[in-house]
Amino acid sequence: MPTTILTDIEGTTSSIAFVKDVLFPYARGALPGFVREHGNTPEVRRWLDMVAVEHGAMCDDAMVVETLQGWIDEDRKHTALKALQGMMWREGYLRGELEADIYPDAVAGLRRWHQAGHRLAVYSSGSVPAQQLLFAHTGAGDLSSLFDAWFDTEVGHKREAGSYATIAGKLGRDAADIVFLSDVVAELDAARQAGMRTVLLDRREDYPLPRDEVDANGHPRAESFDAIDPLL
Repeated sequence: MPTTILTDIEGTTSSIAFVKDVLFPYARGALPGFVREHGNTPEVRRWLDMVAVEHGAMCDDAMVVETLQGWIDEDRKHTALKALQGMMWREGYLRGELEADIYPDAVAGLRRWHQAGHRLAVYSSGSVPAQQLLFAHTGAGDLSSLFDAWFDTEVGHKREAGSYATIAGKLGRDAADIVFLSDVVAELDAARQAGMRTVLLDRREDYPLPRDEVDANGHPRAESFDAIDPLL
């Protein structure tokens, strides 16, 4: 049976700089106007109210926006923030203001593996809609059709083994038949604990100093998707 390949995005298929220096600032700047324009729509209101409730007396949208902007600065992995960011990025992609940056070797690798019959899936802290938008609006064209499944933190946090066990169940595969790709060792540790095979993406663009076997905690290393094929 072909391998199922589960991939992270930031630092794996896309540069950390694209997320940190393009997507996050775009959402931060768009947030006040987005809330003013869409704050009363049910799909947006539910997330704003979630933030307000979590902070007790906070009920003013301006305060919620300020809190969300602070979370963007902290790169906080909060479901409400990720959902709202995805909505703002959707507008940016559709307006042509954003274009996703995917490493050329990742584009080639994803297409090669799909053609070979491997099943592809994404697991990222960004919301599923944000993931789909990113891969649908790349400089290499629409890559979203290459993927069969998408997962975000609604299945659990990326540093918890239970999240990967849940994903394996949803994919209908034994964990040992799934290879998880990420640049974060703690995420790979959790996936390995759940029984998945793992590969650490150690790109020089994102990590100038190579991580040795100790720093990689025993996970196989690859500096590009081209080096992953023998590990599948």
